[in-house]
Amino acid sequence: MIHLFKEGQPEHPVLLLLHGTGGNERDLLPLAAYIDPQAAVLSVRGNVSEQGMPRFFRRLAEGVFDEEDLIYRTKELNDFLDDAAKQYTFNRKNIVALGFSNGANIAGSLLFHYQEALKGAILCHPMVPRRGLSLPKLAGTPVFIGAGRRDPLIPQEETLELEDILIQADAKVLLHWEEGGHQLTQTELHAAQRWYSKTFL
Repeated sequence: MIHLFKEGQPEHPVLLLLHGTGGNERDLLPLAAYIDPQAAVLSVRGNVSEQGMPRFFRRLAEGVFDEEDLIYRTKELNDFLDDAAKQYTFNRKNIVALGFSNGANIAGSLLFHYQEALKGAILCHPMVPRRGLSLPKLAGTPVFIGAGRRDPLIPQEETLELEDILIQADAKVLLHWEEGGHQLTQTELHAAQRWYSKTFL
């Protein structure tokens, strides 16, 4: 997978950056520097193209995921993380995802499918990746969810459903609401940074 890697302090997590639709591996670098300037960074570009826009998995329509492709791409990303840990000699169990929109959805899918794929996750404006799935026990895995009360793409009920599914799988979830829509705000990032520092540093 097209990606970039920046070394960091070994006692800090490795931040896995996962962009939104139409983004690339450079989009979230300023966010990583804000969340934890001493963390190593592994930033990945989605392998799927939708009308020339990079994504992490296909969709059938707005908000309707291609589940078969989602499962395949989630495994592809998980395998890539295994390989990247060996290539760059970092601890595979020390990865914290930072994803926005489509990137948050593939990060959520990692949590839904693989027990130790992530040490934790910051999911900004995610959806429920799959329904009717028996999740692995997440054993206190910390998850920050940032959501907008007026998000035109994600109803509040879906955000609450995702929170509940993760809690049922024993994840430790903090849900942060913004009053706006489907965009990252400074206050959301500030809340994520405070949560991250308290949780991992």
